[in-house]
Amino acid sequence: MQLGTVGVDSVDVTAATARGIPVTNVPDTFIEEVADHTMTLLLATFRRLVEQDRMVREGRWREGRPQLLKFPRLMGQTLGFIAFGHVARAVARRARPFGLRMLAYDPFVEELIMPEYDVLPATLSEVLQQSNFVSMHAPATLEAQGMLKETHFRQMKKTAIFINTGRGRTVDEPALIKALQEGWIAGAGLDVLETEPPAPTNSLLKMDNVILTAHVASTSARFDPARKRRVGQELALALSGRWPMSCVNPSVLQGSNLRRWQPVAMTRGSNS
Repeated sequence: MQLGTVGVDSVDVTAATARGIPVTNVPDTFIEEVADHTMTLLLATFRRLVEQDRMVREGRWREGRPQLLKFPRLMGQTLGFIAFGHVARAVARRARPFGLRMLAYDPFVEELIMPEYDVLPATLSEVLQQSNFVSMHAPATLEAQGMLKETHFRQMKKTAIFINTGRGRTVDEPALIKALQEGWIAGAGLDVLETEPPAPTNSLLKMDNVILTAHVASTSARFDPARKRRVGQELALALSGRWPMSCVNPSVLQGSNLRRWQPVAMTRGSNS
């Protein structure tokens, strides 16, 4: 089974594994686009871009400068990552020239990798408490579902901005809304939500301190051609008897179950 997306939360991988069906995705296709979008949301929320645009259009020109005089400059601020996979690393490369200090929490990534990106390893509490920007990149696994709760948003700075270009369900959305409404954090830039599209009654739609985009972070002119090529590569590997590069099933699939499913025996080779 081949998915033309990054996430696999729409597939019961356990059931597929039990039936000897390999499930693959395309996690390395849209990294640069999502990283660009993450930085866009970070900068736009920090500089209150949507509010500034509205002021100009509404004839409130003189209000723009006083608003931004309340905030520090970007250089020297701290960016904290929750999960430090491919996208977070690409964001770190973009954030470094802005002079941001960076932290990352990821128990599944070797800590020695992080300094290569000028990122310091940290606990989740350290990321939440020290960061001016918290960027969420956790995958939509069962373990990560609802990972950030009220107790986590209460740990963040009142001036902090929360960015999420990963998966909406990794966040307890009512807790995020409460944090924004009650001023536990300053704002949010969100490309993903718990329910998509959101209901018209969703409070996030009415907040001036929130910038929303329609789960489009991965999208560019190369989206469909690149996705289709990558899907074709995975299918070609499977049909030629080799292990797909992005297979997400447990390694148990190297056994007899997979051989029953495939017309040719598949073995794990250099593409794993």
